[in-house]
Amino acid sequence: MKHGTKQDYELLEKLEASYLNGTASRLLRELKSQGEESLSGYKITRLEHALQSATRAWRDKADIDWVVAALLHDIGDGLAPQNHDRFAAEILRPYVREEVTWVVEHHGAFQMIYYAHHLDGWNPNERDKYKDSPYYQTAVDFCENWDQNCFDPDYDSKPLAFFAPMVEEVFPRKAYDPAFTG
Repeated sequence: MKHGTKQDYELLEKLEASYLNGTASRLLRELKSQGEESLSGYKITRLEHALQSATRAWRDKADIDWVVAALLHDIGDGLAPQNHDRFAAEILRPYVREEVTWVVEHHGAFQMIYYAHHLDGWNPNERDKYKDSPYYQTAVDFCENWDQNCFDPDYDSKPLAFFAPMVEEVFPRKAYDPAFTG
């Protein structure tokens, strides 16, 4: 990199802008691929879980940032299973407000209330360490209403094509634009 010229980096910046414009398409493609596989033991695919979560958020009249966050909150399951929540939050962070990112980033700890008591050495109250966060209750509500209940093989969720325009609206935003993130 140290031997690059001004012209080299101007060209790369131009090409990168074009690549950034394809972020929504790449995310939708990744979600679609999650419909081709399922985590062992679950009755639905990871895509169906995402669609159920986003559908519930949409039906609850959540704003576009929450609907897209619900759709993407577990997108990292396949690539970063031990920190999928942080993985998803980093995808969202440049484009949505802090509250939404914080909830996605911490939802893994908040979900433990539903299952950790069944596993030796796991703390079902892991979320308690975040009690002082202004977003604590929002995370509780996100998990209760749009995550833990989204494994229903009979739920009538909207298709990915329904949510595509929302993803395509959020991801072309200028990264870290205070109008959206502040």
